[in-house]
Amino acid sequence: MIGDFRKRLRSGEKLYGTMVTLTTPSVAEIFADLGFDWLFVDAEHGPFETAELLAVLQAVGHRIPCIVRVPSANEVAIKKTLDLGAAGIIAPQINSAEQAADVVKFARYAPEGNRGVGLSRAHGYGYTFSEYLATANERVTVVVQAEHRDAVENIESIVQVPGIDCMLIGPYDLSASYGKMGQIHDPEITGAIDHVAAVCKSAGIPMGIFGVTVDAIRPYIEKGYTFLVGATDTVFLMDAGKKMLDAMSEV
Repeated sequence: MIGDFRKRLRSGEKLYGTMVTLTTPSVAEIFADLGFDWLFVDAEHGPFETAELLAVLQAVGHRIPCIVRVPSANEVAIKKTLDLGAAGIIAPQINSAEQAADVVKFARYAPEGNRGVGLSRAHGYGYTFSEYLATANERVTVVVQAEHRDAVENIESIVQVPGIDCMLIGPYDLSASYGKMGQIHDPEITGAIDHVAAVCKSAGIPMGIFGVTVDAIRPYIEKGYTFLVGATDTVFLMDAGKKMLDAMSEV
């Protein structure tokens, strides 16, 4: 099931995930038990360092695909994350075809890329080295984020880069790049998102979206988005905690 995630994504299957921002492995374990298809582990805005990311992957990486948003789309971050055993990466702020090509190159072994070869957890610390190298290019998922107006302007060339498995919209950063921070329903922002989606659809690239609520995500599901991220661990905690507090206060 873990190794089939990329195939499922590219086939157009709806895949429901949620975002892990807390470094405590038990949080990821709880989500893994709930039946989500995948986990969005946020090492960009979340406080994850290498050892903390490793602990989460050790706890649940064999049970549920963990797609990790790397801190930046550079070679070391991508290589290290995949060597830890992530099922794939999400590369933030990809605004050009050149950037997208670099991400794919860093995530794929030769001849499809130039990912560095090492002995690490993904390779069974050497025990499954040959098996991992033989299958990694087929199994590792590469998601790039369109979250800046430059990405919108360059989307036609970005989608031509071979090896991109999904385009994930970052609506809040996108709105900020247009000088409309948080105005994700502004016609200029929704128009930009729709343009990206139309180009990706023509290129056969699945679309993804993050939303804090189901109501925020529903319109995109109806438009055919399949890589779906609902809320975050901290949002769940806040919502449930506030609901409990309010209920107790009424007794």
